[in-house]
Amino acid sequence: MKAITIVSGKGGVGKSSITASLAVLLSKKTKIVAVDCDVDASNLALVLGVKNLENQREISTNEKAFVNEKARNCKNILDVCTFSAISWNKKKNLPEINKFLCEGCGACQLLCPQGIILKKVKNATVGEAKTNYGFHLVSGQLKMGESGSGKVVDEVKKLADKKNVDLMIIDSAAGIGCPVIASVQGSDYVIAITEPTPAALSDLKRVLQIVEHFRIPYGIIINKYDLNKDFSKKIEEFIKNNKISLLGKIPYDRKFVEALVNLTPIIE
Repeated sequence: MKAITIVSGKGGVGKSSITASLAVLLSKKTKIVAVDCDVDASNLALVLGVKNLENQREISTNEKAFVNEKARNCKNILDVCTFSAISWNKKKNLPEINKFLCEGCGACQLLCPQGIILKKVKNATVGEAKTNYGFHLVSGQLKMGESGSGKVVDEVKKLADKKNVDLMIIDSAAGIGCPVIASVQGSDYVIAITEPTPAALSDLKRVLQIVEHFRIPYGIIINKYDLNKDFSKKIEEFIKNNKISLLGKIPYDRKFVEALVNLTPIIE
């Protein structure tokens, strides 16, 4: 199965809208599965008109630290936590771990192996649905206050990989964090979406460093290019100077808003 991943660097540039339309177009010529790997704020389902996912299940891709009575002599772990998740409960005379701050790194367990236990936690859900366009959508959602988004993306991609199709269309998260790295890794091609603003170009350059790290071929789409034609020319100069493929320029159109409100890909 081939994989095309759509990235943006900056949020709000139209990545999910373009992903949905690409999925609909490509599904007319080949068997595809759409994959929402923006597990912190998944919304590709809405753009494709999917209101409810099916076969949802909880998954565990992360651990959290828990204390027992043997941790009474472990005051030395208070300063080891990078995430400030550990405090001391004077009444219980035990360390106390804030489950919302704990990342499950295990540093406290190294100092207190008898008093600290690392346990798997249900930190996300995954599910799927068949769209009105004949192809399946696979999506994941990190639970509020939980961590491990990169590993959740891996699980979402594994679920999508079980589909008997030829092409996987991946909607990545914005930014350059763990879920983006996990989305891009293993892709055959990357489409980067940007808009004519300094922030979008700056973030585009950062996300392209990740793509280039994995030596994946890529091209760029400039969305809403006509809102600032002068800056669009600067982006085109950057593309030309770096010998990058300019895949297309999309004009600003209020129909994009109408399409989103009606849960419909713009090409429909």
